[in-house]
Amino acid sequence: MSEAVPKQEICVECNDSQEPSAPKVEDPTNQSTFVPPTSRRYPMVVIEYCDRCRWLHRATWVATELSITFPAPSIAGMTLVPSVAPEPAGRFRVWLLEQEDGSEKASLMWDRKLEDAFPELKVLKQRIRDRISPGVSLGHSDRK
Repeated sequence: MSEAVPKQEICVECNDSQEPSAPKVEDPTNQSTFVPPTSRRYPMVVIEYCDRCRWLHRATWVATELSITFPAPSIAGMTLVPSVAPEPAGRFRVWLLEQEDGSEKASLMWDRKLEDAFPELKVLKQRIRDRISPGVSLGHSDRK
């Protein structure tokens, strides 16, 4: 009987500014071969929420909806940031981070206090789409 050989995963890291590097081979049964993701990939959504107000579930729901609507590489990363004291209570902000001319640019997509409401997902998706994929249809989120 032959022994089962573990499957190997091959990952090719690509960067718009350079040629693809040689494939990195990971053995899924050998932790020493694992390669961590790069620290920053763009565009990235950052959701700040008030931890004292217990808005983690709302933040994860918004992150899930955005991840489904804009799968990678449209949105390359999603980060949840709990705001704790001495930050102002009641904070709920959605940021879009993009790379422009080699530097990071942050655009505020939604602020609960400025909008006087939590994110309306239809509007938030349209705002993000207009920045990262103008002209792409959002289906039912574009209908009035």
